[in-house]
Formats: sequence, C-alpha cells, structure tokens
Amino acid sequence: MRKEDLYQNNDTAYLRGLVIDMINCANSGHPGMALGSAMTLEVLYKEFINLSLKDPYWINRDRFVLSAGHASSLMYAILHLATNYLSLDDLKKFRQIDSLTPGHPEYQHTLGIDATSGPLGQGIAQAVGLAIAERHLNALLPDQYKDLINHYTYCLCGDGCLEEGISQEALAIASHLGLNRLILIYDKNDITLDGPLAISSEEEVSLRFKALGWNIINIKNLDPNREEVSKAIKKAKKSLDRPTIIITHTTIGLGSSNQGTNKVHGSPLGQEDGLNAKKSYHYPEYNQEFYVPAEVYLHYQNTTIKRGKRAYNKWQKLFKELKQNNPDIAKMLIDGDKANYVQEQLNKLSYDENPNGKEATRKDSQQILTKLYNLFPNLIGGSADVAASVLTKVKGQEDFTKDNYRGTNINYGIREFAMAAINNGILLHGGLRSYGGCFLIFSDYLKPAIRLAALSKLPAIYLFSHDSIALGEDGPTHQPIEQLAMLRSIPNLNVYRPMDGYEVMMAYKMALLSDKTPSAIILSRQALPYLGNKHLDEMKKGAYILKREKAELKLTVIASGSEVALAYDAIGDNPHIRLVSMLSTNVFDKQDEAYQKEVFGLTYDKRVYLEMLSSYGLYKYAKYVISYDRFGMSGKEKDNLAKAGFTKEVIAKKILALIA
Repeated sequence: MRKEDLYQNNDTAYLRGLVIDMINCANSGHPGMALGSAMTLEVLYKEFINLSLKDPYWINRDRFVLSAGHASSLMYAILHLATNYLSLDDLKKFRQIDSLTPGHPEYQHTLGIDATSGPLGQGIAQAVGLAIAERHLNALLPDQYKDLINHYTYCLCGDGCLEEGISQEALAIASHLGLNRLILIYDKNDITLDGPLAISSEEEVSLRFKALGWNIINIKNLDPNREEVSKAIKKAKKSLDRPTIIITHTTIGLGSSNQGTNKVHGSPLGQEDGLNAKKSYHYPEYNQEFYVPAEVYLHYQNTTIKRGKRAYNKWQKLFKELKQNNPDIAKMLIDGDKANYVQEQLNKLSYDENPNGKEATRKDSQQILTKLYNLFPNLIGGSADVAASVLTKVKGQEDFTKDNYRGTNINYGIREFAMAAINNGILLHGGLRSYGGCFLIFSDYLKPAIRLAALSKLPAIYLFSHDSIALGEDGPTHQPIEQLAMLRSIPNLNVYRPMDGYEVMMAYKMALLSDKTPSAIILSRQALPYLGNKHLDEMKKGAYILKREKAELKLTVIASGSEVALAYDAIGDNPHIRLVSMLSTNVFDKQDEAYQKEVFGLTYDKRVYLEMLSSYGLYKYAKYVISYDRFGMSGKEKDNLAKAGFTKEVIAKKILALIA
C-alpha cells in the first residue's frame, strides 16, 4: 500500500489524535463526543461543506453549527486540518485565556465558527434560524439568481441537546416551515454527564421526529464508516419538503479504556490512556503529540479547499451579473445588515407628529415598523403568538410559510425561547435584520437566548409590550416587576423604555444602527401623551432634560416609559423641579461624566427615580426611589394604579415632601 493511501485511510486517526492531545495539553475538556463523532465531521468537511478561505464570511457558504459545544476540540481540529483558520499553536492553547480556541465555540472570535454554542439546545434553534434566512433570501432573489443563496445548514447535536426543551420548540418550527436544506446530525451515544441516558430518558427519538414530520435516516450500525455517513448525507440533501435528521450511533470516548461510559464525557484521557486510544486507531506515530503528516493536509486541500474555491468562483461570476442587472438587490444582499446601508435607509424615516393626542407606544411601534418595511426589503420578524397584542404584524406583510418564503411575518407560536434563539440564527446568517415580540413578563423565557445574542454581538431586536401593572385584569402572573432590571443587567444589551412615539422612533433607529449590540424596546399597553418632539437629538444619549426648572433647582426627577408622563403631570408648574427622561440606562451609562452631571443638575441626594417596576438598580442614579417591589394584582388599569400609589396626586405628594 502506498504511504498516501495509508494516510488516506487513517485521516480520522489524526483528527482524533489532535483531540486527545488538545485536551491533555489543557488538562481540561470533553473528549467523549469529540472522539465518537470525528468520522462524521471528517466526511462532512471532506465531501460536502462549501467554504471559502478567501472570504471566510461568504454569504453562501454552507453553515455548520456544533450544538453540543462541549465537543469544541473536534471543531477546532477539523478547522485546522481543512482550513488555514487555526494553527497547531492555536490548538496547543486550547481553553487558555485569549486563545482562538476557547472552551466552547464563539462566533466572530474564531474564523469558521458559525454560531456561539455552549448552552445545550440553542445551537439547534440557531441552525433553524440560519435555514430560515437561507430560504427567505433565496426567495427574494430573481429566478435566474437563486443559486446565489442556496446553501445547506448542518448541525451536530447530542443527547443533551435533544433533552433541552428548546429543541422541541425549534424542531417543530423547522418541520412546520419545511426547511429542507436543514440537516441535523444526531450523535446518539446514550451517555450524559451523570451516567447512561437511560437514567433520565427512555424516549424513542425516531418516533418523536416522525411525529414532528421530519425525514429520518437512522444509521443503525455502531460507529458508522465513511461510506455509511456519506450515503446518509447525500440522501438527506435530496429532501424536497422537510428537514432531515441523521441518527448516528456512536461510542462515547472511542478507543479509551473508559469508552462507552460517562467517565470519558468531560475528563482528559491522560497520557497513558491517550496513547492506548491512538494505538487502537492504527495511528502510526501514536507516541508523537500534535503530529499530522503533510499528506493528510493534502487530502483536505484536494477536497474541502478545492471544492470551496470552485463554488466561490462560480458564485462570484453570478453575483457580478446580479450587480450589473439588479444593483439594489445586490447591495441589500451584501450590505443589508451593515451600518452604512442601514443609515442610508434611516435617513428617509420620519415620524407622523401627533403632539395633542395619546397613543400606546406599542401602537407607535407598529406605525414605525410599517415605515421600516417600506425602507428595508431585508427586514423579517414575528411574535410568539401575540402579534395582535404586541402589534408586530403590519398591514401588507405576508406570513413566512413553506409555501411563501418571501413572507416577512414569522408565526412562532407559543415558543418564546425558540423565537429568540432562531432570531440569533437569522442574524448569524447575514443579509437580514430581524426582530421578535412578546410580553415583557415572558422575557424570562427568552433570557438565555438574549444573553447569547449579547455574547455573540448580534444586533437582535426584542419588542416587549405590556410593561407594567397597568395592563390590568390579567393579574400578577402577567405583570412584570423584576424583568426590566434583569434585562438592564445583561452585558452588551441596550434596553430602551420609550415614553412616547418620538422615543420609540429613536429606539428603533439606535437598535438598527447597532451592529454588535442587541436591543430590547419596552412598550406600553396604555395610551401616553407625546412629549418628546423637541428633544430628538438629545435622546441619542440615553437620557435628557425633558422639563427644565424655571427657578432655583431643588430636585431632579428621573423617570422612564409611562412614568415620564405621570411625573410630568405630578410636577405641574413647580419651578424648582427638573424632569429627566431616561430612555436607556445602558446608553446613558456610556456617556461622559460631564454630560451625566449636566443632565442631573444636582448631587445624588437631591434626585428621585420614578419607575413602576422593581427598584433594583435604580439607586445607582438617585438617593430616593419611588417604585413597585411586590407582585401586582388583577383589576382594571385605573384601580391597579390607584392601589399601587401611581396616581398624579400620590406622586406629587411624595415629590413635594422631598423638597420640603
């Protein structure tokens, strides 16, 4: 046998060897699934994945999401072999500070990583979002240019991913929408961290997917070979109307003396066991660490890299033709999620003034969304079954369905968590801007995905309505108290609580112009007066003086959302009080100290913060806080506010007492 043939038949051994060496070197990591799924990933990258070394973020590259992010060593090892994104030195720094190979994959931190993964199950939902984006952009293209967006989305998951509840939410949506270019590869090793899968689950996964309407390919042989994996993926790619799951039965920690047990899930093999495992793979140089023969790299050069180069060059020719014939569509496709494109469109945005009327800010939001759809052909979003309440669906926009991928309104059903994680996937794809809406109280369901958006630097937009106890008869289960404080506490998330339509418009502008920070826009159910029409430029700084004192300043009142109008009325004509509208604490905190002092006007002990929610975090801005630190009640809006003490008369009395 030629030396090249020997290595060709043994490429997986070197891939597994890198996994063992990386984890042993770090003395930390999860070898189990990484060793079991090495063959699958090798086949996927050698035979199917299209990528471009010249343009790592090429919009039509095939996407791969490692939902089971703890198997990151395998991801990094295959990227090293198949691309030039990671060096051997990078692999040697696995799980070390400031390295390109952190413990779980991070989008934009490491080239070749299409999604930040770690919390199990979210990767599946992000893959669904990527598949939605692919279908929607494909539908927006003229028929002769459909090949510009026609890639596949692959996702590798494990037992833990499928036990997480978000997987059910996301998988159901994927099937309902007929996302046939989504291929989920399930590493079924029947082991979790605590022991055999059987101690926590007896689910027949294939029947679950059958009930959901997925294509099911079950490779029954244990530790399938290249031909079996390749055949399964080829079959999955032929699906015309639904997503596919490929079930691979593997041995966790293959080759280790502890293979098939939870002992190898998350612990390094160590020197001796690592050597024995390498021997079992017929690894010729088993006693060498981080060793890969030149012939192995050549195999990836001749497969992954050559195939990707051909696909990318063909795409470039077609895209050049699109730019000549349809420059607007070409610009949207490449620049649609870039700040310069967004700014050009926002320059055309205006707000219909209604200074003498009142409107709920959720309705202001709908009006602005209507205008945005006329400006942004790449805008898409929806709600978790509350479109009529959060007002996320606008007139003239069609539903996104398996029969109409041009539609822009996604009906997520009662699946808040999946909605947020899928939106992350849509943004990860590129070319689109997206949003999702539900009641503020249910931000608790979205929180893990919001955190991942902030960590991934994705400019997601969350529309949260029904923002206080003023929503009335639904009672304390639906009335948010601590949710606003929770959102404000998330790093790299901007939270906006606008007090009228003008602030709503500014919140949208700032959210859309953001390219690395998600935004939450908190909206009211009750009608509020228009007060901010003279302060549009100041709003950009997060807080500004809405009502200035006319005599000696004795007290500064700070408020947000519906409480701004309440404070405005309570202050009345008192010449010694200043009113500050706090549109966003997160944005205001980033301003320089001089501006903050200018806005507040007085020292800490002469300020009061008014907000009809938890006081948590508000004492940062004022010595005195008028808030609501208990659960709400079921009653009419007027009665709720009266019992809670949020009336003009009660607030006026409290404010005047502070001056006295």
